[in-house]
Amino acid sequence: MTVSSAPVGLPDVHLSPDGPFGIYVHVPFCFTRCGYCDFNTYTPAELGGVNPDAWLQVLRSELELAAARLGAPKVQTVFVGGGTPSLLGGERLAAVVQSVRDNFELAVGAEVTTEANPESAWPDFFAAARTAGCTRVSLGMQSVSPRVLGVLDRIHTPNRSAAAAREALAEGFEHVSLDLIYGTPGESDDDLLRSVDTAIDTGVDHVSAYALVVEDGTALARRVRSGELAAPDDDVLAHRYELVDERLSAAGFDWYEVSNWSRAGGQCRHNLGYWDGGQWWGAGPGAHSYIGTTRWWNVKHPNAYAQILDGASLPVAGFEQLDAQQRHTEDVMLGIRLSQGLSLDLLDDAERERAAVAVDDGLLTRDGQRLVLTDRGRLLADGVVRMLLG
Repeated sequence: MTVSSAPVGLPDVHLSPDGPFGIYVHVPFCFTRCGYCDFNTYTPAELGGVNPDAWLQVLRSELELAAARLGAPKVQTVFVGGGTPSLLGGERLAAVVQSVRDNFELAVGAEVTTEANPESAWPDFFAAARTAGCTRVSLGMQSVSPRVLGVLDRIHTPNRSAAAAREALAEGFEHVSLDLIYGTPGESDDDLLRSVDTAIDTGVDHVSAYALVVEDGTALARRVRSGELAAPDDDVLAHRYELVDERLSAAGFDWYEVSNWSRAGGQCRHNLGYWDGGQWWGAGPGAHSYIGTTRWWNVKHPNAYAQILDGASLPVAGFEQLDAQQRHTEDVMLGIRLSQGLSLDLLDDAERERAAVAVDDGLLTRDGQRLVLTDRGRLLADGVVRMLLG
């Protein structure tokens, strides 16, 4: 692996012919910073001179440079994430999507997703997103418990997420997702089940559920370190995952990735691209990209991002060239998380022998020439990967 640090020039990159190609757009704006979040986001006080209009202008510049580098390939998926894309408002979100269209050809039936925060997404936002060509909305619900939302420093009210999901559906979105977090200190089984049931009752076709991770440098980490809050317990997290899976399965949702469930046809195609060997260009401050065998990441702060693009250069902070072994490791690490499983053809002889042990241990099951995590294996997915790779 060759690693470089920033700012640097990007080497020549070439799309491999296999797999889908997507565009990810990172919106770096948040009204407040949630205590558990370590994403590359900035509140108004942290931004200095960059505002959404200035960011949009330099984003256009990056997309123009990206299209010139890649030859404007056809795009199967677009994902506008953050941060809080709904803080842009409907008009600016439409401009983001149009900027992608101006520089790339969207494939017929392309999936175009926007994330949204329930407190900044209202019917007029959803209507504008639909008009702009968005086909999917992903809403951060996290919980319906006031005490859980309080610990997470979420500012939306407990009922707003469900209301926003129903508003998105009413505006014609066929695909709407709600994100949950489980394992927050002070959360009970009942808190979690009420959240899951509320998500189901909205009529959405996709639910993501993630175990709370205490990231270094966050306000939550400081509270845990001081003893104010207890760290998430692994056994509790496993139990909560089982509760989520049982409830969603009973309601007609199928897991297709360890942390994601959907009704038929509701899978997020953009995220499947990440897990299933796709390629993507990440535009925006701190965004990551992966083309061919090269992964790179942009400078993080919006001011630095804008300054570099003003000079007609790509805002690349660093890159790495993945060798064959690293690509293999990632193929195993990501592919095993999918319900379709991992092809035995990807494994060498030693890995197949270790896979047989994992089958005997009840962590994997054989489905023809594919290895699929069992229910128990999903709880220990990272350990299964380490076991396979030796």
